[in-house]
Amino acid sequence: MDEERPLLHHVDQGHCPMTDQPVVDFDPKGDIDNPLEWSKAYKLGVISLLSFMAFTTTFTCIGVVPVAERIVFDLQGKESKSASILLVTVWELGEAAGPLLIAPLSEIYGRYPVFNAANMIFILGVLLAALSQTANTFILARFLTGLAVAANVLNPAIIGDIYPSELRGSAMSLVMLSPLIGGAIGPAIGGSIAESIGWRKILWMSAILAIVCEVLFLVLLRETYKVSILKRRAARLREETMDESLKCAWEEENGGMALWWSELRTSIARPMIVLWDSFVLKIMAFYGGLVFTLYYVLATTLPGILKDIYGFSPALIGYSFLAFSVGASFGIVACNLYLDDIYIKLGKSHGGARPEFRLPFMIGGATFMPVVVALYGWAPYAHWPVYVILLAVALLGFALLFLSVPLTSYIVDAFGLYSASAMTMILIARCLGGTLLPLAIPPLTDALGLGYGFVLVAGIFLALIPVPMLVMRYGSVWRQKSVYTRNE
Repeated sequence: MDEERPLLHHVDQGHCPMTDQPVVDFDPKGDIDNPLEWSKAYKLGVISLLSFMAFTTTFTCIGVVPVAERIVFDLQGKESKSASILLVTVWELGEAAGPLLIAPLSEIYGRYPVFNAANMIFILGVLLAALSQTANTFILARFLTGLAVAANVLNPAIIGDIYPSELRGSAMSLVMLSPLIGGAIGPAIGGSIAESIGWRKILWMSAILAIVCEVLFLVLLRETYKVSILKRRAARLREETMDESLKCAWEEENGGMALWWSELRTSIARPMIVLWDSFVLKIMAFYGGLVFTLYYVLATTLPGILKDIYGFSPALIGYSFLAFSVGASFGIVACNLYLDDIYIKLGKSHGGARPEFRLPFMIGGATFMPVVVALYGWAPYAHWPVYVILLAVALLGFALLFLSVPLTSYIVDAFGLYSASAMTMILIARCLGGTLLPLAIPPLTDALGLGYGFVLVAGIFLALIPVPMLVMRYGSVWRQKSVYTRNE
């Protein structure tokens, strides 16, 4: 893709208006290769497959959280708070780096080969973690598995490939339900297993899940990216007909290694180019990254709170994470039931659908979040009953899903074929925040106390409530200033 022709523009079936050459495209009367026309049953199968991998990666990521301190002690021979936090959050650092290759490579080679290659690297990372003999090796393995998580960046892109915009919200919420289940089962099983037969067994379970999932990916998943499908169709037709003029709308006249290398360099740089060009993406990456940080703040602070203040065992700490998943599940159900309906109704009442009509739920979640954050910190500070902090954990899960599902749907709708690149920047922002900001919470709460420290954090989110409101109001105007989101 040439930077001087940044949009993957669509050319109608027939002839290219610039060269009058035949253009290979999907048959407008119906085409079995068009992902938008695949059967409803197969699409649900794809959603199930994506959900299985999302469950597996979340289970692997979160399963060791309740016993992070024990892992560091076993491998290092002494306790280390910073090492325990890094062991949990370094995964996010890997997830920040991985999409820089995963997203652009998927826009060159397609979703199928990139997803499978990433899954295999993920399996190797899990096996390395299971066999680790030092804390440094374990942290490196966690970074590697985070690096190879393709689900976060490719799941939304694949949903955008196979569903029209009016159905993406429901599909997105279904895929996001699986990580919540993994995030609930992972700590619950992890805490129990670590207490009885050791934390390495958690990782061996994760490796088995990942291997089964990858076998299903290899056998059942088809390519979903329109550009890759049409490039391969054009290549096949050129070979069959010996007509070298047959090309799809996204092929250059001259191929070769030089073009491949140029395309790769441009694709790797594209996420940054899209971010630089889009004011909307800058805002959403900043806000989405800051919001998601709260999950890792929860993951790194809740075990210590429940152990030190409420006297919970590792097993009970693991089961306590179920509260987050219960709350988040209610958020998923609400999004699944109403997100697409609201999008369609707003489109009808305003003369046409716009990506900004995905954001009313996000505004609700932003308004609710400061109260939840303050309650989470104040409940243990004031020694309120444990069910109050568990309620705060559940409400935090609900609010996070109310924010993240509309945000992801908005990015997919607004950036279209470039949704993978745009989601890359969202993920990088969130992963960097999830890695680094939790390290600031212990000094903050040590200085101000647990209650006042989280009240300060709540104040920050209170000040940020207008962000989704402004995007809802002015986003359609801001999008016209970027070639990646301009209405065609």
